[in-house]
Amino acid sequence: MTTEQMTGAQALVRALENVGVDTVFGIPGGAILPAYDPLFDSEKVRHILVRHEQGAGHAAQGYAMVTGKVGVCMATSGPGATNLVTPISDAYMDSVPIVAITGQVASASIGTDAFQEADIAGITMPITKHNFLVTRAEDIARTIVEAFHIASTGRPGPVLVDISKDALQATFGFQWPVQMQLPGYRPVTRPHSKQVREAAKLIVEAERPVLYVGGGVIKAGAAAELKVLTELTGAPVVTTLMAKGALPDSHPQHMGMPGMHGSVGAVGALQKADLLVTLGARFDDRVTGKLDGFAPHAKVVHADIDPAEISKNRHADVPIVGDAREVIADLIVAVQAEHDAGRKGDYADWWRQLNAWRETYPLGYDEPSDGSLSPQQVIERIGRLVGPDAYYVAGVGQHQMWTAQFIKYERPGAFLNSGGAGTMGYAVPAAMGAKVGAPGTQVWAIDGDGCFQMTNQELATCAIEGIPVKIAVINNGNLGMVRQWQTLFYNERYSNTRLKGAAADAKYIPDFVKLADAHGCVGLRCDNAEDLDAVIAKAMEIDDAPVVIDFVVHQDAMVWPMVAAGTGNDDIKIARDLAPDWENGD
Repeated sequence: MTTEQMTGAQALVRALENVGVDTVFGIPGGAILPAYDPLFDSEKVRHILVRHEQGAGHAAQGYAMVTGKVGVCMATSGPGATNLVTPISDAYMDSVPIVAITGQVASASIGTDAFQEADIAGITMPITKHNFLVTRAEDIARTIVEAFHIASTGRPGPVLVDISKDALQATFGFQWPVQMQLPGYRPVTRPHSKQVREAAKLIVEAERPVLYVGGGVIKAGAAAELKVLTELTGAPVVTTLMAKGALPDSHPQHMGMPGMHGSVGAVGALQKADLLVTLGARFDDRVTGKLDGFAPHAKVVHADIDPAEISKNRHADVPIVGDAREVIADLIVAVQAEHDAGRKGDYADWWRQLNAWRETYPLGYDEPSDGSLSPQQVIERIGRLVGPDAYYVAGVGQHQMWTAQFIKYERPGAFLNSGGAGTMGYAVPAAMGAKVGAPGTQVWAIDGDGCFQMTNQELATCAIEGIPVKIAVINNGNLGMVRQWQTLFYNERYSNTRLKGAAADAKYIPDFVKLADAHGCVGLRCDNAEDLDAVIAKAMEIDDAPVVIDFVVHQDAMVWPMVAAGTGNDDIKIARDLAPDWENGD
């Protein structure tokens, strides 16, 4: 092992290169500036200068989700670091592996309220998998290796590395490789065989089982194993918002997405089940509704790589800690052994009920009576024309739910969205990061006009850096999901949800076509169904610049089905005054 004299900043860049980083999203500033000097000379690491640190964090998320690698973002101290808090929190909620590197004031000044000082390690402690404050140059390289290891193993998540300016400037004897010092970190990946056998026994004994699949299955790369288990058991499958594509939407055993805006068939399957085989899901409130009324007759098998999730919200009759891919692989063997011994579940009656719900209550929407453009139709046509090989990115709100409902996902990881945190402004920078990670694949951000106005400055980054994303703005002139709640629960008192002027003929401000042009992008607009396919096709033809399409849609379209917050899943509505007939399926 040779020793080379270098600064802490040079060691940081060398460590990033050595762990395989090829892209960093960030903005320089005083405390992190020493790191930007050796970064200038790196031939392995591309730095993408974003316009806001929030954009850097979400871009790192998008990059991580399409590449399977750890995404990296970088910011300076104080406000630069605090602007990363939202994407760090988002990554924590959705288990996305990112490493956020921040500069900190000189170690002697920490705690003195120095210029641009913020205790970012303390601020982010509840929303990181782990974080580090580094004040010695000798510790930088080892800390980077540890951060990447923690972020990418076990349950993935964000790790913060905060480095004091004097540590970046100090000179020391650099050595590689480095030895990690993580004695207490040993994530469990192999499931306990006895628990797996018990789960298999419950599956074959059940009359109404459901495979309840969460984002952990996609994180584990277990889609192929899930398909085998699905077909071996013959059980219905529901995939959460974060698990879209884990089983192809076209698969005959796929019942759809459960939860607040899930399909009637998926919600009904969970509510009437006598066994939930929960794989990489966490019983989120948006799936369960009122928890004490969720799946009241079901025993629960709960498999998750994070032991803290087991029985956190719902008691698990059979807890299994382990990586979803290994759990499912072992379940396949155990279920096959049950079949070989002559024990196999009979789900014929269960499927008759499931198919009745599926046929009676398919997802659909009404076209606006005034001839205006339907947002659901826009999203459905994008999915049909662009196809299943693209990546689709959504923020949060109505457009997110419609993107989940009306685009068919045939492969895992094709849908990126802010699920747990529900972050407005996620879509544009996440799409940018996804396109950097998968430059040969179409990336479409389907955004709301409210979300779009939070981070659309990253269009300039996309234009300058040659990142030709497509941005479909579902423009209803309102904060759509909040307006929907005001319609349903606040007597149509639309307090502060209108994004354009109050007059009936008020202009949409800003003009998104002109905004796109100002950012160096191509701007298009569509406000009628007749031009819809042609506008989407035109956007698809442009591959040398980012494209923004302003889809002007009806303001009162609503997301159905819906389980109102605070109610149980049995209270699902398929329209404002319509509920399904659970017993008869008609």
